[in-house]
Amino acid sequence: MRWLLSLLLLTLFGAVQAISSAGQRLLVVLEEHSEKEKYSVFLGDLESRGYHVTVDSPKSESLSLFKHGERAYDHVILLPGKSKGLGPALTANALLDFMKKEGNILVALSSEHPTPTSVHTVLLELDIHIPSDKGALVVDHFNYDSNSAAEKHDVLLLPFPKQLRPDVKNYFAGEGVIAVPRAVGQTLGNESPLLAPILRAPSTAYSYSPKDEAEIVEEPFAVGGQLTLVSSMQAHNSARLTVVGSAEMLQNAWFAEKATLNGKAVKTANRDFIAKVTAWTFKETGVLKIGKLIHYLNEGISKKMNTSLTVPENNPKIYRIKNDVAFQVEISEYADSHLIPFVPASQDALQLEFSMLSPFHRLNLTPLSQTTNSTIFGVSFTTPDQHGIFNFRINYRRPFLTNIDEKRQVTVRHFAHNEWPRSWQISGAWVWIGGIWVTVAGWIAFVAVWLWSAPTEKSVKKTQ
Repeated sequence: MRWLLSLLLLTLFGAVQAISSAGQRLLVVLEEHSEKEKYSVFLGDLESRGYHVTVDSPKSESLSLFKHGERAYDHVILLPGKSKGLGPALTANALLDFMKKEGNILVALSSEHPTPTSVHTVLLELDIHIPSDKGALVVDHFNYDSNSAAEKHDVLLLPFPKQLRPDVKNYFAGEGVIAVPRAVGQTLGNESPLLAPILRAPSTAYSYSPKDEAEIVEEPFAVGGQLTLVSSMQAHNSARLTVVGSAEMLQNAWFAEKATLNGKAVKTANRDFIAKVTAWTFKETGVLKIGKLIHYLNEGISKKMNTSLTVPENNPKIYRIKNDVAFQVEISEYADSHLIPFVPASQDALQLEFSMLSPFHRLNLTPLSQTTNSTIFGVSFTTPDQHGIFNFRINYRRPFLTNIDEKRQVTVRHFAHNEWPRSWQISGAWVWIGGIWVTVAGWIAFVAVWLWSAPTEKSVKKTQ
């Protein structure tokens, strides 16, 4: 019976284990506890996925993001409230320090509630800009819900986001219509490669402040594709932050609401879309892991690379110039609680750099084989005619994927004195070798002739 009880406990533990690769401790910051019912389906979905959800007020004295210098939670959701301050536990520095320790944050904004000062400061620090006017929201006179926004046109109905770029995988694809009610639009800095839009506003949308009673908005905050309704930021340490412009998207009322778009009845798919957004934010998807990484001397026994990763004498510390070298790396992608083989986007390439101060080689890694949960990439090349300290480096950074930056250091030496080819092995030296021996033979012949050729005797005339 004891082993049966242990088996049941392990099964129960496995059933509630979070599918996030970063942990299961989730803090939901909600000022008014009475509003928790509005997000009951959203929070229930998170709990069903294995998260240990803690709902707390920002004014709670016991609230802290850290304990003994380490994260007390793995993920944080900031829901809007009536106060502009979030208290000493949720200052801008505390939120940034939380991300420095690889914590993930989801921020939900609302046009009906003020944006907390600490949140506004963090967004500015990350080059994410929101309107300074209180109550500013996104309006679209073409893509709106005719039922709930017949006059104000502030409930946008949009399709699921398409692929950002051909070389970027889309983790937010789906079917249906997304309802974005009374959203706070954001603009992203152009110079930051860490930012990426998840859901853009349509070209006919613009940011509007109800305080402006004019019929024509002369200087809107942003228009069209400049506006982002759901934004993402992934730091260099792969910590993630997502900004949802409309907190109402997370509420029960819009998870399966019937809407009307251009006279056609549709059903919102907010629940599916928010599940994909939170899955990415909390590192359930788009997480890359490095397995075996080897390099070895390709001695010409088999020019075709061995894909079994069982080559003897792996990872030597020193190579010689003009050596044939083979490199292999095993990469997996964490997706929905398990590892799968990583497959780059159609027009993307995983690259290897063989570099000293700058790359001497930058080569595309090609898939060699797949295992149950990984893909083995490899390439072969010849070391350059330059001695020194070199690095095998994979520096792979793409939107919505955790960063890979792996290095292996090796030494490249010159030829040893007994490794240089002999002169007779170099066909171009045969002319010079022949000239030397012709000179030697000519000299010997000259000496022989000179030695063996006696001088003629002169006749001496005798006198008496």
